[in-house]
Amino acid sequence: MEKELQLEFLIKNAIQEDVGDGDHSTLCCIEKSAKGKAVLKVKENGIIAGVEVAEKIFKQLDPSITFLPFLLDGQTISIGDNAFEVHAPIHTILKAERLVLNCMQRMSGIATLTKKYIEKLAGYKTQLLDTRKTTPNFRLLEKMAVKIGGGQNHRYGLYDMIMLKDNHIDYCGSIEKAINLAYEYVQTVKPGMKIEVETRSIEDVMKVVSTGKIDRIMLDNFNVSDIITALSIIDGKFETEASGGINFDNLEDYAATGVDFISSGAIIHHATGIDLSLKAITV
Repeated sequence: MEKELQLEFLIKNAIQEDVGDGDHSTLCCIEKSAKGKAVLKVKENGIIAGVEVAEKIFKQLDPSITFLPFLLDGQTISIGDNAFEVHAPIHTILKAERLVLNCMQRMSGIATLTKKYIEKLAGYKTQLLDTRKTTPNFRLLEKMAVKIGGGQNHRYGLYDMIMLKDNHIDYCGSIEKAINLAYEYVQTVKPGMKIEVETRSIEDVMKVVSTGKIDRIMLDNFNVSDIITALSIIDGKFETEASGGINFDNLEDYAATGVDFISSGAIIHHATGIDLSLKAITV
């Protein structure tokens, strides 16, 4: 499914989850024909993310609304900033309010933390990747937020890249057998699909280099010294990715090795939402 359709599907289901058989708090006291305005107020410093998503949420409920963005996704925000203004039926504003805030607070928190990591990687060739450690049914927006913060997306799911992890290798019987079968699969079933293989030791690295037929080697839970040793063995023949045990404090040490990628689940699952609020504009 294309990402635009995925987003429409996500919004539709999130609205249904929240509204159910009706927004009775609004139905009981607001005329259905009443029009209104609201502004998204920033209550915490960081990076804004989800402005475009907010517009899509409002317009999926009512295509006739007017949406006026004051900030763009990826911009630095400060307490007191206004991100956007929306003119719409009040019923639409109140139906969308919590979904807009949930998405934007979460996305802005991820973008803010990602940006912090990216700034620390300045000057190094290493690129920052996210992982599949995401919130079920919210992966699309979480990975979108990583890109807004300056990071790169790893695979979206099990369908767009082959990654032979420890369990695949152990179930298969050996790292060489898993690689050979994956290579044959790509040639016959999924031409062009990239193959990445996880290694847990220098011995694994040597086996992978000897076998070949892959695109990227993941160096999982390697310390900095072992990363350097592994890179000398790989000698630029394959892309390299360091993962596991890497945090904000030791990020620069790993980047200094010259590894191509560092993947971090923390930029998503350790992110804290940015405080935002949607306030009615009354005359």
